[in-house]
Amino acid sequence: MGILSWIIVGFIAAAIATRITGNRQYGCITKIVVGVVGGLLGGTLDNAAGGPGIGEFGLRSILIAAVGATIFLAVLNAISTGRARH
Repeated sequence: MGILSWIIVGFIAAAIATRITGNRQYGCITKIVVGVVGGLLGGTLDNAAGGPGIGEFGLRSILIAAVGATIFLAVLNAISTGRARH
């Protein structure tokens, strides 16, 4: 995938992940970064499970990136919640 495809997949994946986690405090650029990091995380996890990871632009890539972005946002929420308590 090219850089534009990663940006589009990242934004869509982060939009899905923010709906799942209920965390809507991020702006457009941050969502793209969260989605791209989620894509890398989801692709790595899929590859480790024996799948092909993220390849071509499509629904499968978006779903894998959304899973990774959801995990990433959950970790970020846990870290920020832990800091807020102390």
